[in-house]
Amino acid sequence: MTVAAILNGKGRDVIAEKSGTLLSGICKVLAEKGIGAILVTDDESRIEGIISERDVVKAIGRQGAGALDLPVGDVMTRSVVTCVENDSINDVMTKMSQGRFRHVPVVKDGKVAGLISIGDVVKYRIAQVEQEAEHMRSYITTA
Repeated sequence: MTVAAILNGKGRDVIAEKSGTLLSGICKVLAEKGIGAILVTDDESRIEGIISERDVVKAIGRQGAGALDLPVGDVMTRSVVTCVENDSINDVMTKMSQGRFRHVPVVKDGKVAGLISIGDVVKYRIAQVEQEAEHMRSYITTA
């Protein structure tokens, strides 16, 4: 199965902010939306970085509460690993595991097309395993 299957199920809406947004504003959006990361994009929806809860904690740990007054561009992760809709779920899980991150932006033609999280991948895999188990039960009872 592919990334497109996840996006088709969950939707393609992405929360994005600009690099000048203060870290305090990022924290507010993370809390209000109940999400773990926000993409930082330019005016043409190209990815400049990503800011996660982990990035926020690191910034505050290094600089104290004053970090909340910094623009997100100063603390975001700039080297963003992405995927495309045709990537397999297994490939994306490998990227997440090797990179030790929980969010992967989906790009199409250089622009943001969606965002998947480890939660999305796990939810999809569990549904897939349950479906396979049901098929096996059906096969066994009809054989």
